[in-house]
Amino acid sequence: MNYKKIVALSSAILIGSMSLVGCTSKKDNTKTKDTKAIKVGMVADVGGINDESFNQSAWEGLQKAQKELGVEVKVIESKQASEYIGNIETLADDGMDLIIGVGNTMVEDIKTQAENYPDLSFAIIDETYNKIPENITTILFKENEATFLAGLIAGKMTKTNKVGFIGGMENPIIYRFLYGYEYGIDQSNDKADVQVQFAGTFADAAKGKSIANQMYSKGVDVILSAAGGTGVGAIESAKEQNKYAIGVDKDQSDLAPNNVLTSALKKVNVGVYDTVKEFKDGKLTGGEAKVYGLKEDGVGIPESTKNLVPQDIIDYVNTMADKVKNGEIKVPDTEKELDKLD
Repeated sequence: MNYKKIVALSSAILIGSMSLVGCTSKKDNTKTKDTKAIKVGMVADVGGINDESFNQSAWEGLQKAQKELGVEVKVIESKQASEYIGNIETLADDGMDLIIGVGNTMVEDIKTQAENYPDLSFAIIDETYNKIPENITTILFKENEATFLAGLIAGKMTKTNKVGFIGGMENPIIYRFLYGYEYGIDQSNDKADVQVQFAGTFADAAKGKSIANQMYSKGVDVILSAAGGTGVGAIESAKEQNKYAIGVDKDQSDLAPNNVLTSALKKVNVGVYDTVKEFKDGKLTGGEAKVYGLKEDGVGIPESTKNLVPQDIIDYVNTMADKVKNGEIKVPDTEKELDKLD
């Protein structure tokens, strides 16, 4: 395969939410909590809760918990990554019982504040620790299994044998998206070439659109973007260029019903809701990782796939998904594993 990578640096900006809360340096863990209602706080990661992707899915899970479980919720926006630790602290000082950090970029900040507030419970999405602290639950996803299914579809649906991948930033999680996608394409169409570029940001739709425009102009006809809000721009490009796109994290077919073939679902909403419910029921065990893959129904593709993808391809994808679930197929999540399968 032919891989092209462009790395661009940009500042992380979080947008849209209930309210913007300032930081505080106060560390007082002796307050009396409201025993009538459990309070759950969330700090959004890069891209904000209106990113049509990862953060929005987490927010939807928290909203569902508020509606169905009767918990009180609070979300804090961050303008830059340096605000994460202060925003986590603000939630702790505001009496939250459980604090959720969305995204691996705040993994160390969550750990630091878990040490500062040992009587509170914390959760971090998309990252874990060599030894998970007793008051932290880590929520992980097998993104590679979702993109494996998307790659199977891309390989079958491409007419030019040129497909694309746009990553937000280069990190192990985004590479898991990529390796699963590449493996799926290999399985369904070993003649397809994958072009890869990284935007260097999860919050720049204009940049995503620009990269997609370049790819489409070079013959690519299907692009998967694992890039948060940046990927929304790639979908807009697909719509304008009359090409295909593959959504990510949540079903993004509503953004371009005639162009989004499928979406590599990463059900962050399910992970958040389950975690809050277990906490409310007194069943959440800190110091452990919760892992969601195809077998756990934590990743997959949406029902909307049938709108543009022929049934015989969907049947093929479902058969391959079953093989992943029963262990017959192991989807690679590292470059080393992928190379062994080539």
